Amino acid sequence: MREIFQLCTIRTRIFNLLQYCTSANHIHQIQGQLVLQSLHGDTRVAYHFIAACQSVHCLDLAFRFYTVRPRLHVFVCNSLIRAFCHSHTPRTPLAIYNYMQKNSILPNNYTFPFLFKSLSDFHDFKQAQCIHTHVVKLGHVNDIYVRNSLLDVYASCGHMNLCRRVFDEMLQRDVVSWTVLIMGYRIACKYDDALIVFEQMQYAGVVPNHVTMVNALSACANFGAIEMGCWIHDIIRRNGWELDVILGTSLIDMYAKCGRMEEGLGVFGIMKEKNIFTWNTLIKGLALAKSGEEAVWWFNRMEQEGFKADEVTLIAVLAACSHSGLLVSGRHIFCSLVGGKYEFSPNVKHYACFVDLLGRAGRFQEAFKFVRDMPFEPTKVIWGSLLYASKAQGNLEFSEFSARKLVELEPHNSAYYVVLSNLYAEMGRWSDVEKVRRTMLSRGLTKDLGSSSVELFPQEKIHELVE
Repeated sequence: MREIFQLCTIRTRIFNLLQYCTSANHIHQIQGQLVLQSLHGDTRVAYHFIAACQSVHCLDLAFRFYTVRPRLHVFVCNSLIRAFCHSHTPRTPLAIYNYMQKNSILPNNYTFPFLFKSLSDFHDFKQAQCIHTHVVKLGHVNDIYVRNSLLDVYASCGHMNLCRRVFDEMLQRDVVSWTVLIMGYRIACKYDDALIVFEQMQYAGVVPNHVTMVNALSACANFGAIEMGCWIHDIIRRNGWELDVILGTSLIDMYAKCGRMEEGLGVFGIMKEKNIFTWNTLIKGLALAKSGEEAVWWFNRMEQEGFKADEVTLIAVLAACSHSGLLVSGRHIFCSLVGGKYEFSPNVKHYACFVDLLGRAGRFQEAFKFVRDMPFEPTKVIWGSLLYASKAQGNLEFSEFSARKLVELEPHNSAYYVVLSNLYAEMGRWSDVEKVRRTMLSRGLTKDLGSSSVELFPQEKIHELVE
């Protein structure tokens, strides 16, 4: 009885030490006590020790301390896998699982969700398939948490056919199951499939959560499904959901990409909280709608309200100026950026926006001098921007120069040869047309319908040049 009391007292003291542990040195001292008191096998102590190691960034110490022992309780192994999973340390959760296999420690249904999450983070498809077979053999295949984590790892690896098969075989599905499938299709750019699954979810009577709505709205935005987007917005209103930063920003993005910027501004107006992503989405939307003056006005309003512009903000507002021909405003903003007002240096996309602004304004001499003096080597974005602008304004000389630069940058892109050939034909230079075609043949390129595009916003094509 006395020994039990002493052991409880020691445990209590160690729990207190772990609770107030603040350094690796403390961890080493407590570890010595665990060995001295033979408490390394106590599951409750192990849980708190691993948590303390995690809080002071010493998880490797916990890993070495426990995996040198031949046989641990599965609970301790699960605690280690979970801790390393949240620390985003590559391969360690899998190493712990391999340790369990070698030491005949039978995994349970709590082992696999966090193990799959780790594999999902690092897109390890082959290992996920191997672990999937273990799940089936051990009889955990119908556990909904294991299944949902399996859905997630296949979706993150881009294997949507396999993800769908796992989903269809599920005897029980919850909101997470449906959301992971929708998110997987969205990430794979299969936006129509994502929206079909969202509809099926409604018919199945499963109530979506915020994550579901954000992914469905993103699919609507990229697919141009404005009716579905409005329906989702109506569901949000009917259920009285507050438009938090993520949900509100997703709605603005959907309306902007579907060409309904007035509704997007309405959503922006009723949001109680906004962050830089919200402002960027609004300004990008106005740029796409070619409402340049409004975009500049909101950009100035954003600064007045104390939000610091980031790199994306400046790309968006410069693109808005370019699309609306606001040369003076665009020049002022770009000079402020170069002058250090925004506390970061302009990158090649900012320079591309300013080149585009000059090109659209017909300032080709200035644009080419600007390109020559840039601190970056001109990219296809730069030359593509000048090609688009000079073609639009009928300046064949600058168009030819830009097209030649694109051919030099990407000699195996047939679309650029086609554009150059068409320019020569327009100028009546038929011998040069023949030279371009011979060059294409010698390089094994065919005159397929091709296009070259200039990306000013991530994942959005602003200019496209097609034969």
